[in-house]
Amino acid sequence: MEQIKIGIVCYPTFGGSGVVATELGKALAQEGHQVHFITYSQPSRLDFLNENLFYHEVEFRSYPLFEYPPYELALASKIVNVALNEGLDLLHVHYAIPHASAAYMAKQILKTHGITLPVVTTLHGTDITLVGKDASYEPVVTFSINQSDGVTAVSEDLKRETLDYFNITNEIEVIPNFIDLEKFKKQKKDHFKRAICPEGEVLIVHTSNFRKVKRIPDVIQVFYNIRKVIPAKLLMIGDGPERVPAEQQCRELGICQDVRFLGKLEAVEEVLSVADLFLMPSEKESFGLAALEAMACEVPVISTNTGGIPELNVQGVTGFMSTIGDTDEMTRNALHILDKNNLPVFKQNALKRAKEFDITCILPQYELYYRQVIEKTSVKMHG
Repeated sequence: MEQIKIGIVCYPTFGGSGVVATELGKALAQEGHQVHFITYSQPSRLDFLNENLFYHEVEFRSYPLFEYPPYELALASKIVNVALNEGLDLLHVHYAIPHASAAYMAKQILKTHGITLPVVTTLHGTDITLVGKDASYEPVVTFSINQSDGVTAVSEDLKRETLDYFNITNEIEVIPNFIDLEKFKKQKKDHFKRAICPEGEVLIVHTSNFRKVKRIPDVIQVFYNIRKVIPAKLLMIGDGPERVPAEQQCRELGICQDVRFLGKLEAVEEVLSVADLFLMPSEKESFGLAALEAMACEVPVISTNTGGIPELNVQGVTGFMSTIGDTDEMTRNALHILDKNNLPVFKQNALKRAKEFDITCILPQYELYYRQVIEKTSVKMHG
């Protein structure tokens, strides 16, 4: 397959969109495409060498005139610069704000140089559900999505929500999030399990950015309920505003000795390798990447039935889903999974389902979509 030169714009953070964009770029580079990351600092998972991977830092200086330096303008200028010097075939921007609007501006500037740069925008969730619905951004978000040459969303639910909230005239293609099963797989970490669960307790894990939407109190409550019935330990991975109240909740319930807050971890898969159950009682998930990472490590999932989660977690097969806040039902389902007669089957099913989202299955969907967009744009240009 001939090489495509792709510019990728993303947030270089630990958040889902940054991780997905980085992993996608790495996989494309390994397939032989030339990938240029354009962002304000090196993405956290962009850590390996490949002759097809390039990184361009967006520099933006602060001037006394600006209370906030205009990142969007610096980004648009950098996109133009990279497109001209590297001969990009396509620009793929992750997260609508402000990347899609910066891409539109760059595209207009490039036209004055006689260059057409097709733009694909991938919607990840909070750019639509949280920021995009803000009336002060809505016109720009709508315009930027409609001006993109291709638009993808990470779940059917997010596509539906985008079409409900914005006046979108563009087609939206659903290409789900993915996982690298070479990286995320059950590892031999028995010594770690023994250290945390010396009495053979079951190990329950939650990972998130500890925001309100993740419903951390429900995680603690479900664990508390499980622990009343069987010996159990809970590992909380990640950090954010809800961590301190959660620690307080553990103190009030008297379960501190059985709950560990590990903060942000790079190698989440090492912890997931020894887990028996993953809790995700979120109010909203556009996809549920953390649940997919757990499933890839053979961990069944107890989740809510909201957003894109039902497209991933199969009821009664890879885990169970409940309505938001129904911690009693979540507890009953958790105890059903943790029954030693049931657990092995749920673990197998979780892995089997995760395999459907392996990057080797999803990457070709992106490659095909890129080619369609490039073709469509060149027909438009010459047509």
